[in-house]
Amino acid sequence: MEPDLFTAAAEERQEKDPAASPLAVRMRPRSLDEVVGQQHLLKPGSPLRRLVGEGSGGPAGPSSVILWGPPGTGKTTLAYVVSKATDKRFVELSAITAGVKEVRAVIDGARRATGGFGKETVLFLDEIHRFSKAQQDSLLPAVENRWVTLIAATTENPYFSVISPLLSRSLLLTLEPLTDADIRGLLRRALTDERGLKDAVGLPGDTEEHLLRIAGGDARRALTALEASAGAALDKGETEIGLETLEQTVDRAAVKYDRDGDQHYDVASALIKSIRGSDVDAALHYLARMIEAGEDPRFIARRLMISASEDIGLADPNALPIAVAAAQAVAMIGFPEAALTLSHATIALALAPKSNAATTAIGAAMEDVRKGLAGPVPPHLRDGHYKGAAKLGHAQGYVYPHDLPEGIAQQQYAPDALKDREYYTPTRHGTEARYADAVEWTRKHLGRRRS
Repeated sequence: MEPDLFTAAAEERQEKDPAASPLAVRMRPRSLDEVVGQQHLLKPGSPLRRLVGEGSGGPAGPSSVILWGPPGTGKTTLAYVVSKATDKRFVELSAITAGVKEVRAVIDGARRATGGFGKETVLFLDEIHRFSKAQQDSLLPAVENRWVTLIAATTENPYFSVISPLLSRSLLLTLEPLTDADIRGLLRRALTDERGLKDAVGLPGDTEEHLLRIAGGDARRALTALEASAGAALDKGETEIGLETLEQTVDRAAVKYDRDGDQHYDVASALIKSIRGSDVDAALHYLARMIEAGEDPRFIARRLMISASEDIGLADPNALPIAVAAAQAVAMIGFPEAALTLSHATIALALAPKSNAATTAIGAAMEDVRKGLAGPVPPHLRDGHYKGAAKLGHAQGYVYPHDLPEGIAQQQYAPDALKDREYYTPTRHGTEARYADAVEWTRKHLGRRRS
């Protein structure tokens, strides 16, 4: 029997007894218009619209697509909609259980269906990144000759996990994480819809907010938690899902944290001050509170980058590269894995030697500029590359440091009003001790400090 995404037996059972299926299954959209989020992929004429038969397309048939996105963003849901809306033959394989033998069987069946009945085949391949190169190679003839229209789903970066020939023969569609507004709309629909809970229970605002935090942008997780907590509330004879009931059901305490209120800034401030104070355990506590509250991981990463320069600076020059690398990784992977990256960076920053010398140095320099302490650039430092510069005295008398044995030219660099100003006062903490020695030596050779 050919593998099928949603078997006839399961569909018949669901029709007779909807409660037998999980809420997440019952609430699956029946058309692309019911899909939550991903509106950038559902515009008229889009590949997904064409896959379900919208638009004639003429001789240009629908393209194979690779759906890339985090868990719970709707990859399987979109495949389900295609399976329900199209009159094409629909076959499903999972890369976890299928191999080359199963792929070839599907392709042979597709060729027979096309040749014998003129019926096109859509193949949904879940978790394609789990296929080896050889297994992915086996798909190429079918995709290239359009014996099948492939819908492949992956949570991994396809540029690393999908072979180039298959990528070049498919359209890559990137699914975006669902917003709180998307999940909220889905939950409210599930509460009232005939396929859902049919107004059997209410969802107060505080419980809904905690449910959104638990979901973390994952629609499946949100509906699963809603169904479990609704069942618990009804078992207790309650007409609403209380926050305590939700906490007991999902075993996850509500974090008292308003991302738009004072606590957003209070907890962020406490994180940075704990890092500044080198208390790694307190820093991890506040990081965990921000993560559990559903804080944007990019916001946390930005605060860590600022901390690396503001509070550590040259005491550990590796702190900023670590924070920047964490921010880049967070932007690429998102939660839940981003929590590991943020922990990595937070620990490194909290345990690094501290110096705010770079912070105070630029602050002092900017304060002088604001006070009007600037003045003209010394003539020997001015640009001398254009015609007539020499006649103005520009670049005349400039000493090229590389021509000198020690690489230091004793000449004035700052404007007259600032020639004796010293902004950078390095500490002897960590690596900055080396910079303290260097600045003392260079100032002496510049003639700005007595030996």
